[in-house]
Amino acid sequence: MTHPCVSHSAPHPPTQTPLRLGLRENWHQFTLLILINAFVGGMVGLERTVVPLIGEQEFGLTSKTAILSFIVSFGVTKALCNLLAARLSETWGRKTVLILGWFIGLPVPFLIIWADHWWWVNVANVLLGVNQALCWSMTVIMKVDLVGPRQRGLALGLNEFAGYLSVGLTAWLTGYLASQYALRPQPFYLGIGFVTAGLLLSWCWVRETRGHALFEAGHLAGGPPHTASAPHVLPTPSLRDIFVRTSWTHPTLFACSQAGLVNNLNDALSWGLYPLFFSSYGLGIAAIGLLKAIYPIVWGVTQVLFGPLSDRWGRKWLIVGGMLVQAFGIWLTVLMPTYSAWLLAAILQGLGTAMVYPTLLAAIADVAPPAWRATSLGVYRFWRDAGYAIGALLAGGIADFFGMSAAIHAIALLTVCAGVIVAVVMREPQSA
Repeated sequence: MTHPCVSHSAPHPPTQTPLRLGLRENWHQFTLLILINAFVGGMVGLERTVVPLIGEQEFGLTSKTAILSFIVSFGVTKALCNLLAARLSETWGRKTVLILGWFIGLPVPFLIIWADHWWWVNVANVLLGVNQALCWSMTVIMKVDLVGPRQRGLALGLNEFAGYLSVGLTAWLTGYLASQYALRPQPFYLGIGFVTAGLLLSWCWVRETRGHALFEAGHLAGGPPHTASAPHVLPTPSLRDIFVRTSWTHPTLFACSQAGLVNNLNDALSWGLYPLFFSSYGLGIAAIGLLKAIYPIVWGVTQVLFGPLSDRWGRKWLIVGGMLVQAFGIWLTVLMPTYSAWLLAAILQGLGTAMVYPTLLAAIADVAPPAWRATSLGVYRFWRDAGYAIGALLAGGIADFFGMSAAIHAIALLTVCAGVIVAVVMREPQSA
């Protein structure tokens, strides 16, 4: 009997039937990828509540920019590696990149547990950025490969549901553990379990999906069906050409890229500055953990609704509306500094982000041809996750010079502007 960890490398029999696209047709692998992305989300959820407080309370950092430097390390690394991961997946295969991401993530919880200088936390976040870029990118791309063009919104909604529900639950759980024990090491024991489970599942049971993308490309080109053992290879533009198209020259891809950047810019505000903002009002760690959990939990759960809705209603106005709802939630946080208002603000930010997050990914997948779709998604994710670094630097700098309230106001205004740009520039993708 062949061990499951090596069965993926066995050659396909010559009688294999052609690949089929669709969620129902590939539900076993799709479900496995959802579980794996929950572990990916759990890795970043480890830091949502606790790490900013570690910087302030254990390392004595007073500069908000210095405290938020761990998000800069994470964001820059993740943005660059998103671009690389997507391109590598076109040649190395999706599964290889996924496994590599888990290996790189293995040291992260140990580095944070043992850190005796703040720069070790930044090193951990460089590795975490690589882990998130490679693993989360692959779960996105592999689900898009499996389902084909008809169910992209649903597929991406389910993917982001699993990831961000896990982010929220882990943020709450780490806050609870920190309130019961200490900021370190107990909350980070979870990370050891996440990275071990993710690596084992990816190595032993995930199957390569690039053949599904090539099958779709051949089908759209009017070619014959293709099997995984004989994929249809189409030429692709250069990375530079795809980067320029996705970043600037294609109106819809540009609108999505800038909206993704600003979305994660305000997520960096929530991740890094909100715990310090709430703490300045005397809120305890457990209460902060609950607030920090609600936003990604609402975000994760309601994506299951908004992803499929974008398949039916279209992408553009869900994105515009989501950016405006996010901005309102951010403003509510600073204008009404009470716990009940913060709870409502977290719900609004979660709803707004759920409207935007899977819809942007689906819009990119609608527009980019299958032959270079993974690379275009990588470029989009480069700009989106660059928002973490830009947001951390911007929020930290404004907070240091003008106060945390001014930083929150500025990020809310930028979020409105991003929504307006989508309303003016974006064209509704034809397949939405």
